[in-house]
Amino acid sequence: MLDRIDGLHHITSLARDAAANNAFFTGLLGLRRVKKTVNFDAPDVYHLYYGDAVGSPGTVMTYFPFPRAGRGTRGAGEAGRVSFSVPAGSLDAWQRRLSEAGVAGLRRGESFGAETLDFEGPDGEALALVEAEDARTPWADGPVSAEIAIRGFHATRLVLREAEGIEALLRFMGFAEDGREGAVSRHALPGGGPGRIVEIETRPDAPPARQGAGSVHHVAFSVADRAAQAAVRDALVAEGYDITPPIDRDYFWAVYFRAPGGVLFEVATAEPGFDRDEDVAHLGEALKLPAQHEHLRPALERHLAPVDP
Repeated sequence: MLDRIDGLHHITSLARDAAANNAFFTGLLGLRRVKKTVNFDAPDVYHLYYGDAVGSPGTVMTYFPFPRAGRGTRGAGEAGRVSFSVPAGSLDAWQRRLSEAGVAGLRRGESFGAETLDFEGPDGEALALVEAEDARTPWADGPVSAEIAIRGFHATRLVLREAEGIEALLRFMGFAEDGREGAVSRHALPGGGPGRIVEIETRPDAPPARQGAGSVHHVAFSVADRAAQAAVRDALVAEGYDITPPIDRDYFWAVYFRAPGGVLFEVATAEPGFDRDEDVAHLGEALKLPAQHEHLRPALERHLAPVDP
């Protein structure tokens, strides 16, 4: 069993409109945009990162906004829900805020003993706020007061037709089942807590998911550094997983592989971080390009639609 994985690192989804996506996550949910860059594999598309003040692992939701993307369809073989941690007693305020903004799909509930507020993102993605004890410091300079602000991820929920394969993988990665409600099982790293939880919803009759705007592209897990990443990669290869070599994403190093059931997993390093090419006070303001795409800057700056008011 692995002992190098520290929890979630980031979750990356697809969107249709960059400006609407930016407004939702920064203006409504109150996260900080910590990086404005491009999809390294498709540089004519933004890659936008939202998180806490510095983009700490476990707080960062990221998006590829493809302007002509059709909406994805829900089903099996995807991360079907992303939940964020908020302080106990804050959901009434959040419900008022989201309702006044006309957010779709608002629904109060309870999950594994915690109060929840489910809602939809701008592309119909399934999101939720979960009340939890969470000592992480939120982004305090945005439009949401620190008393109720999002602390980071709470969990991601994978929707699969069968759970045996993914549960075996999660056990190997250091997770242990710590709860079950109906068709949903919860798996946590030692110590549990927000940002260290993966839920599995088993739906044997679900149609296959079709990826598009509103779909999660991949789920990334955090390791401290490249040595830890190499150890995790070697162990997974020994278990028979087909994993990419390490890829330099400027702000972290990444390896990717398909988990049983089809969800794309990533293992990403906590270093070097989002301040490697910007001062912390100005994270996410300028368009940052990797060295291999810097020659495209004039064309990209003409092509990419503005995301700020």
